Amino acid sequence: MTAKIRTNVYLDSDMKSQAKEIFKMYGVSLSDAINMFLAQSVMERGLPFEMKIPNNDTIKAIEEARADTNSDTISFTQLEEESAQCLQ
Repeated sequence: MTAKIRTNVYLDSDMKSQAKEIFKMYGVSLSDAINMFLAQSVMERGLPFEMKIPNNDTIKAIEEARADTNSDTISFTQLEEESAQCLQ
């Protein structure tokens, strides 16, 4: 059995509560979940999920989407027609 140590981590209290409820559905404690995260990080030799910093084009697109600018309204029928054309 591996040695266990105690550590202190500062967490957002609401986030902690929400996460504990999710982990409970899996029968996993918060401590178990953190150990799983650490084990995956060691196995991946990095974070066990992808993190990206968006480039300038992506940042601009996000800002435009949030401001609802530079967007067109398209009907479902138009979308279907354009999709069909792409498949031909």
